[in-house]
Amino acid sequence: MKRCGWVTEDHQYEVYHDQEWGRPLYDDRKLFELLCLEGAQAGLSWLTVLKKREGYREAFDQFDPGLISQYNEEKIQELIQNEKIIRNKLKIRSVVTNARAYLEITQNGQSFSDYLWQFVDGLPIQNARSTLDDIPTQTDRSQRMSRQLKKDGFKFVGPTICYAFMQASGMVNDHVKDCICYEEIKNGRE
Repeated sequence: MKRCGWVTEDHQYEVYHDQEWGRPLYDDRKLFELLCLEGAQAGLSWLTVLKKREGYREAFDQFDPGLISQYNEEKIQELIQNEKIIRNKLKIRSVVTNARAYLEITQNGQSFSDYLWQFVDGLPIQNARSTLDDIPTQTDRSQRMSRQLKKDGFKFVGPTICYAFMQASGMVNDHVKDCICYEEIKNGRE
């Protein structure tokens, strides 16, 4: 079975690639979680974050923005000591900041999914990449997404993080053409 070249032989990574990465995601809370985890990845490998994902879910109340937005300094200090997550103070604080920004968006009646998917006009972009070298680290769309997220109060949402988020959430199909998942996702089969 041929997978995208970035996938290691780690079983957890293979399952993530085959069952999650690049598949269109529309659930508000799952999108919020993914955006926060992509921010946590900055400077690290995705596998590092993936291996800590359950710890993050436990530590951050299953990524419930309503609960996270209420975190006080005592809770933040507790998170900084939590060995089940990446203990970077700025990244931890960004999740709280992002939860508050998320609530600002959704309290105005817009779903977080619609807010994010607007950057691809509501439909996944079907790329046809032959090699990993053909895949950019950012695009005009990810730059626009980053600017808007920052304007709306989000942190750790630079254009490269946004493009990785767009790939992971299925907004763009960046599986290489000879990957086992490419055609399935291109044709909308799950």
